[in-house]
Amino acid sequence: MSTADETGGLMVRAEAVHKSFGRLEVLRGIDLEVKSGEVMCVVGPSGSGKSTFLRCINHLEKIDAGRLWVNGHLVGYRESGGRLYELRDREVAAQRRDIGMVFQRFNLFPHMTALENIMEAPYRVKRQPKAEVRSRSLALLERVGLSDKAGSYPAQLSGGQQQRVAIARALAMEPALMLFDEPTSALDPELVGEVLEVMKQLALDGMTMVVVTHEMGFAREVGDSLVFMDGGVVVEQGTPGDVLTEPRHPRTRDFLSKVL
Repeated sequence: MSTADETGGLMVRAEAVHKSFGRLEVLRGIDLEVKSGEVMCVVGPSGSGKSTFLRCINHLEKIDAGRLWVNGHLVGYRESGGRLYELRDREVAAQRRDIGMVFQRFNLFPHMTALENIMEAPYRVKRQPKAEVRSRSLALLERVGLSDKAGSYPAQLSGGQQQRVAIARALAMEPALMLFDEPTSALDPELVGEVLEVMKQLALDGMTMVVVTHEMGFAREVGDSLVFMDGGVVVEQGTPGDVLTEPRHPRTRDFLSKVL
């Protein structure tokens, strides 16, 4: 598989991405680039298309027009003679192995312990040796600060702990890219910090991340770039310091005046 370094250092490239649900046009021509090792934070009001765009990156939603590449590979399609042909489900699943995703809701298997949740995909999907998977999964639990919760079931964990297990589970597939869809929005306020701390550490470790978030402090501190979306388009983008401190677009200024 080609690396981001071989494709101009880009991990994600979106060109004129459109997506509609029936008559509702949710994405209206998204052009974005995420460099390898970059943390891009995406902000905007509800219904602006942020989460839909994130889901298009790993083909959980099929785009209607445009092109999306991850790590130099066209997502969900192959191109031949200027035409796109949809990949088979098996090929799409293989692409997704390089893309970790953490949702608002934790989606852990309730009948499995924290350790079993993390082990499941590398053992079943990648068919890696069970002892090796177990060892790495325990290391991931330690990485997210939950080494004492290996035998706990999701119902025995707080929301923040469940979300940290979900992050460890995504990391278990050794992805090149991590997508976060408002990972703290379902948490009680006092639990938000423990999840953001894990994400900060991932950023320090050089993980490429696209984070849809309402946490402006996190965006300012950790983000390399900040994108403001509204109405299915990118209204403004730049460094978090520039966009949050001196937004150029009136719509950005109006949004930030309500959330900062």
